[in-house]
Amino acid sequence: MGRMLLQAAANYPVETFVLENDSECPSAHLCHHFTKGDIKDFDAVYQFGKGLDAITIEIENVNVEALEKLEAEGVKVFPKPSVLKTIKNKILQKEYYQQHQIPTAAYIITNSLAELGQQENFLPAVHKIGEGGYDGKGVQLLRRKEDIVKGFDGPSVLEKMVDIKKEIAQMIAVNEKGETALYPPVEMLFDSSLNLLDYQLCPAELDEKVLWKVEAIALTVARNFKSAGVFAVEMFVDKNGDVLVNETAPRVHNSGHHTIEAHYSSQFDMLWRIMLNYPLGNTDAIQPSIMVNIIGVDGFSGDVKYEGLEEVLKIENAFIHLYGKKQTKPGRKMGHVTILSKEKQELLHQSNKVKRTLFAKS
Repeated sequence: MGRMLLQAAANYPVETFVLENDSECPSAHLCHHFTKGDIKDFDAVYQFGKGLDAITIEIENVNVEALEKLEAEGVKVFPKPSVLKTIKNKILQKEYYQQHQIPTAAYIITNSLAELGQQENFLPAVHKIGEGGYDGKGVQLLRRKEDIVKGFDGPSVLEKMVDIKKEIAQMIAVNEKGETALYPPVEMLFDSSLNLLDYQLCPAELDEKVLWKVEAIALTVARNFKSAGVFAVEMFVDKNGDVLVNETAPRVHNSGHHTIEAHYSSQFDMLWRIMLNYPLGNTDAIQPSIMVNIIGVDGFSGDVKYEGLEEVLKIENAFIHLYGKKQTKPGRKMGHVTILSKEKQELLHQSNKVKRTLFAKS
């Protein structure tokens, strides 16, 4: 994410600084100044941010207290630390939806496995750890009472399972004046074993009334944060056409990667426009698109080698992004491929070809 944000930064008059624990991370060689440090550590984040004009994040798991202090001292933070505080904790995030009458699945807060064990009648449900979950980690499907032992022994959300027809993500940009720009919603299809995004189609096929609900709900989510930034609102459309918010990411997001080639202003370009107080970009699609994640293959760990790369490069209107991660492991996101076409069947055909051809192995 940081790498792609830095690639977009090359178009603007900015000096870039990156804080990360891994000096070999994908962003390290693309920024002007790299600092090795722990984003969870107060002093590391505070010392890094002192003297900068603006800070943004590529993951929620950052020291919010340090960002609050920096904000109080005049550093602009996108999004505001108050937003991160709400979103990084799934319990607070759920309460935020409830507070603003935003539709979301019914839920119960559990603080221990013992408490979870008392909620047998609430199943089938999804158990989500309050803090620290990421990319499918910290989420357990509990279909029957025998599954309860898989749950989390700490503050968590037990969310009623929804009869899902489609999973939708809506990217929204908000500038400091409160003006908004919406990208067309995308339809997400997941790898059920890894609980990771497999591929996504843009635009999502939605009835007009459902589309209106998706956009209205996503706008309500983003506007009530009262913060500039780029937000990804992930939603379920159930069998009745009702729309429920699943989760929100307060940053550029996997569900917006296709915008690099498929839209006039990518989500990364848009975030720079917001941070630099430039006009919001054009979110219209140039062409329909599909995006496929390149995920580390099961059984392979170590220095990455890409199998089938040349074959995929022969596909017309296919754009490959390798993230520069030197090590692969099962389930790790190593890159993505975006394909453009006016024909949905062509998009599906080529995306399946990519899934069958391009592998991150060691």
